[in-house]
Amino acid sequence: MYDDERLRQPRQNNQGRAARTAGGVAVGLAALGAKFFAFFKGALIALASLKWLLFVPKLLAFGSIFLSIWVYALLFGGWKIAIVFVAMIFVHEMGHYLTWRNFGVQARLPMFIPGLGAFTAAPGGTPAQNVAAAIAGPIFGIGAAAVCWGYGLEHHDPFWIACAYIGFFLNFFNLIPLPPFDGGAIAGAIDARLWYLGIPLFAAWMLLFARSPFSVIFLLFIAFAAWPRLRALWHGQLDPRASGLTPRQRLATGLGYFAVALVALAGASATIHR
Repeated sequence: MYDDERLRQPRQNNQGRAARTAGGVAVGLAALGAKFFAFFKGALIALASLKWLLFVPKLLAFGSIFLSIWVYALLFGGWKIAIVFVAMIFVHEMGHYLTWRNFGVQARLPMFIPGLGAFTAAPGGTPAQNVAAAIAGPIFGIGAAAVCWGYGLEHHDPFWIACAYIGFFLNFFNLIPLPPFDGGAIAGAIDARLWYLGIPLFAAWMLLFARSPFSVIFLLFIAFAAWPRLRALWHGQLDPRASGLTPRQRLATGLGYFAVALVALAGASATIHR
């Protein structure tokens, strides 16, 4: 009898320790499960709210600036000219952005496409607001070029005068009346048949200035972007005067378009040999 009790006590102690161990493991797993559930629940709430997605476009826009600087540094052979070039593009795009914002249109921050420039999108806006935003970009860009010109003259620095020429020239080029240029948006608001004038102008520019594989890629990009709208206009699927502007607004837009293009051309002519 005594021997049987001695044999049963270790067995009972082992069973007790096993039960306590199993209980501890169960409690630990339950606590871990509760923490995981709380984390999963919080993640679902954050995902459902989607507020964090508001930062994604800003991060992409911010990152695209630095990627563009790197690409242009490779194309131009230097970081200094690449930084100034991207800065002038940024000022141009901010002209669109700030004009839309001033009208209360929820425009998106500029997004850079390395090697191809940048764009600013706005889901909405009246025809008059959109054409005002379209022409504001070149106005801001010409202003940035003028600042470079003034600084270069003040300090007798040919680098900044060269930057001014680039700014004037690119904004004049951007006023070619052909989609997807700003000039295409402005001309389309006046009368989309002006796009036909943009075809030979763009072809002449490419013949005069295209000297590299990059220029060929740029030509193909513009042709790909312009083709659907030109085709729709040619086949009568697009009313050339259906922009929504009144006759008076068309006249004001045309005069403003001509004046801005003239200033850009004059600036480019004045700085090309300095």
